[in-house]
Amino acid sequence: MLEQLGLIGTIRDEDQSPEEPDSESEQEEQPIVLNRKKKFGVSRDFNCDFEFGEKDGASADQDWLMADVMKQLKNKRTITTLDQKIDKVRKKRKAEEKSSQSDAAEGSSEKNQENQDEDEDVKPEAGEDDDGSDEEEDEDEEFGSSDEEVLTQSDTLREKQRRGRRRKEEEEAPESFYEDASQYDDQLTFDDMNLSRPILKAVTALGFKQPTPIQKACVPVGLLGRDLCACAATGTGKTAAFMLPVLERLVFKPRTSQVTRVLVLVPTRELGIQVHSVARQLAQFTSITTCLAVGGLDLKSQEAALRAGPDILIATPGRLIDHLHNTPSFELTHIEILILDEADRMLDEYFEEQMKEIIRLCSYNRQTMLFSATMTEEVKDLAAVSLKQPIRIFVNSNTDVAPFLRQEFVRIRPHREGDREAVVAALLTRTFQDHVMLFTQTRKQAHRLHILLGLMGLKVGELHGELSQNQRLENLRRFKDEQIDILVATDVAARGLDIDGVKTVINFTMPSTVKHYVHRVGRTARAGRSGRSVSLVGESERKMLKEVVKAAKNSVKARVLPPEVVLKFRDLISKLEKDVEAVMKLEREERELAASEAKLSVAQKRLDGSASSQSQRVWFQTQQERKQSRMSKALQDFDLALRGKKKRQKFLKDGKKKELTSEERAQFEILKAQMFAERAAKRERRPKRARAMMEEEAPPSKAANQKAGKGGRKSAFDKELTNTSSKSVRQYRAGPSFSDRKRLGLDRQRRGGSRFKKK
Repeated sequence: MLEQLGLIGTIRDEDQSPEEPDSESEQEEQPIVLNRKKKFGVSRDFNCDFEFGEKDGASADQDWLMADVMKQLKNKRTITTLDQKIDKVRKKRKAEEKSSQSDAAEGSSEKNQENQDEDEDVKPEAGEDDDGSDEEEDEDEEFGSSDEEVLTQSDTLREKQRRGRRRKEEEEAPESFYEDASQYDDQLTFDDMNLSRPILKAVTALGFKQPTPIQKACVPVGLLGRDLCACAATGTGKTAAFMLPVLERLVFKPRTSQVTRVLVLVPTRELGIQVHSVARQLAQFTSITTCLAVGGLDLKSQEAALRAGPDILIATPGRLIDHLHNTPSFELTHIEILILDEADRMLDEYFEEQMKEIIRLCSYNRQTMLFSATMTEEVKDLAAVSLKQPIRIFVNSNTDVAPFLRQEFVRIRPHREGDREAVVAALLTRTFQDHVMLFTQTRKQAHRLHILLGLMGLKVGELHGELSQNQRLENLRRFKDEQIDILVATDVAARGLDIDGVKTVINFTMPSTVKHYVHRVGRTARAGRSGRSVSLVGESERKMLKEVVKAAKNSVKARVLPPEVVLKFRDLISKLEKDVEAVMKLEREERELAASEAKLSVAQKRLDGSASSQSQRVWFQTQQERKQSRMSKALQDFDLALRGKKKRQKFLKDGKKKELTSEERAQFEILKAQMFAERAAKRERRPKRARAMMEEEAPPSKAANQKAGKGGRKSAFDKELTNTSSKSVRQYRAGPSFSDRKRLGLDRQRRGGSRFKKK
């Protein structure tokens, strides 16, 4: 029927992957084409006179969605961007190389000198576009024609075999939940969900044809007002799964006063902006109002929006607590629905204190919904203790990746940890040249890779917590608009972000846990599309690799790069180290200049007397408590990872070096992941919390009975009655000891005569 109407059906889970099956050992499907030839080669299949009949509605019609967000951005003046600094250093290096070449050619023959002058005159005229000519010249300088034969060698792909039986997934304990609703009606459509006409109109405007499995399971339960805990793979439409029942309930029950009735908590700012845009699109034909309260945006405009009492509030925990303590007339006592998106991330140690404060301030009579692609013990504990008769909806397993994801791994040999940057550069230059997300463990490594890959002529952006909100949104927009080909990011971009067209995800190091791996590779192969993930695995990360291979439903490939290619890129990176240091020096100078300007402006405000009029914002923790908690967590991290005070001191001493080798940088990345993994393992070993619902008591085992019989401790009273040894008899006759008398408050002076009075 869909084919007759000219429509394309939704790809279901049981459908086969669109990719062709791979053999056990094979060469790369397509020949290696260097970045220079792919960019500047002219395609004969493309018609230059072609024009689209319709413009893509997403870019033109969605401007109103981001308009209020862009208004709240703090426009900080920056002298130059990082890309401009990289271009400046590259041009300087190119000029130095040209001058050295011209000096060396002075002693040659006159004929060679004339030919060289002619070539130099022709080069600027050939390309008027500075970017294109610079990139082409840089590629010629970095890789000559003699290197091209080496660099175009194909990579080898081998299928990784599973060793041993595949371990069965541990099912969540059904006793923790009142009911299991994972089985859903597969024939359910949006029209069958009893949604209002304005919401159905918005669903049609968004282009949704059929609901996804998580939406079929969650929307009917959410409309009943029941608490639920839902788990589904990444990219399956969890945002619409909780927004549709929320909007329907708000339409069905109009508000009587200006209060906020729905609170959606998200872990990152970018995810909050994305959820806010989806909510506005679904509510565009209703009178429901939404508000976004995340860090990095203007406080005053958020306070004004909160005072108006929006129906739905999407917030990050830190900014929400800030408003709760500093914005008058804003409170959470009227919250009817509380939603935790990426619930396992919201309930880990980083948000622990903040989440306790938010749940304490929320209304007790509320509906609570938890959503994530992975679920942990903390989520199950909250579901059992805080939720009322929670319903469990697990459409996918805890560690399932997207169905059409192709997983590849590159082995890093022992004592070759320093080759990680060379391997990543080879992959990005030769094989995966656009629509790539590169994940690192630390912000420092992400920044270095941005500079390094930029100096190689690639179009790169970065996304991590050290950037301002304006820079983060700008880099994300440029990546979505295909102005940059590679986005280097930390785990701040691993949760929930839906970026169209991401073809490849590369992991510089393996993440700390399998669940973090699932979220990272979930940025590609979303909504039934195909995608690929490539992870670099060292010797210390092989345990994580085995867990991923065991959990994989499709075949897993091992990618082998030719050693000559890795050697070429290692030499290139060593040559670019001076340029990397030059870019970082320019950044330091600009930061010092900005800091001095900020101090001058503060001093000027104090002289004018305008600074004293501003009231100080308060927080639910004092400055000393926040500092103490951060220090204790930091020391705990080092102790867990390094196991000892001497090792920690040595690590801190070595970490103060100005110049680290490539191997030390890679080891630091792996160490950070190990810190988190060991911390998570320690939390799992803790005794379980008290459950709200009583579980059936299991009969005591024989081992427990034997242990109780052997080492079971008796009370002091029983011991006194049953112990008839001569020693105990003497102690009883002598009376309480000095310490017992002191503890019991008895007279220290013993009266004369017998202890027993005669009648």
